[in-house]
Amino acid sequence: MSFLGYKEYIEEGDLVLAYLGRESMKPIIINSKETLNTRFGAFAHSDIVGKKYGSQIKGSKGYGFIHLLQPTAELWTLSLPHRTQIVYTPDSSYITQRLGITCGSRVIEAGTGSASFSHSLARTVSTKGTLFTFEFHKPRYEEAKREFEEHGLINDPVIINHRDVCKDGFEIPEVELKSTAIFLDLPSPWEAIKHLPKVISDDEKVGICCFSPCIEQVDLTIKALQEHGWTDIEMVEIQGRRWEARQTMVRQVDDAISRLKDVKTRKLEGIEKKRQYYANNNIKVEDLTPEQSDSNDEGSKKRKLKEEQEQTKVTKTEFNPFGRGLRIKEGDENYQWCKISKNEAEVKSHTSYLTFAFKTASTSTSSL
Repeated sequence: MSFLGYKEYIEEGDLVLAYLGRESMKPIIINSKETLNTRFGAFAHSDIVGKKYGSQIKGSKGYGFIHLLQPTAELWTLSLPHRTQIVYTPDSSYITQRLGITCGSRVIEAGTGSASFSHSLARTVSTKGTLFTFEFHKPRYEEAKREFEEHGLINDPVIINHRDVCKDGFEIPEVELKSTAIFLDLPSPWEAIKHLPKVISDDEKVGICCFSPCIEQVDLTIKALQEHGWTDIEMVEIQGRRWEARQTMVRQVDDAISRLKDVKTRKLEGIEKKRQYYANNNIKVEDLTPEQSDSNDEGSKKRKLKEEQEQTKVTKTEFNPFGRGLRIKEGDENYQWCKISKNEAEVKSHTSYLTFAFKTASTSTSSL
């Protein structure tokens, strides 16, 4: 199936993302002869065919379930096989907006890598535009090409090339690129910038973004951009933090005080029962402390200690306002709840620095 469209029912040969949990998602190609094995049990592909995307299937072990999700660029980023460092959604969405990439845009990407951003760009430009993506590493190029074919993206809108653009440039025989947006995810983007004038549009504003993990790379990139007439140069860094919306149990101060009083009462009751037991049986505390030996006396003390514990038990309290010790399901009607939002304790960073620059139609023409 294509990443560019949507469908309701799962068919043979479709790509399905099996969602097992927040941190676990597995991509599978539906083949009726195969089975998906998970911690919840086995799921035969033949049982998945005909189900609606978004369906929930229970595990064969009697617990747990998976959701059958339709692939999107964002979900593919979370589940794809990593071949290189990838561009995650917070970065890719900002780059797309900042470069003004829309339906019908002609975009150059180098290098393809794990093709995370490639899928996002392909969906954005759609069949009305074109994504020219370049990868110099042959095994990664072949894997990416295979994925584009399986996902219905190859040639329309994705044209993938095996090439070192730093040495050989971006030109494709008999193809006019005329791109308005460039994304360079390269170890040395400054070596590729000199080749861009031949493949960018000369009558539209052109934007470029260089994705670099080290500030030293940014420094060299900026120098190359200035040397070749790029303006409005700016470097930014994206820091993402997730927020989670959920319900939490309302805890009243009076209930907490009552709980503490109940605990103290039962503690005192237990102490008094022990004292009474010792007095009635003429027992000293040391008589119930087993020594580290294999003597018969040790066994006797252990039996007396067990008997003492049975005789002095305190009745378990029925007062439990917060469900302490119980598995309480969120939203349980026996308790009072309120809705809250909670953010992550740490900001997830750093992925890379994003260096942006632009050329207007006039500067593009003069550089040629």
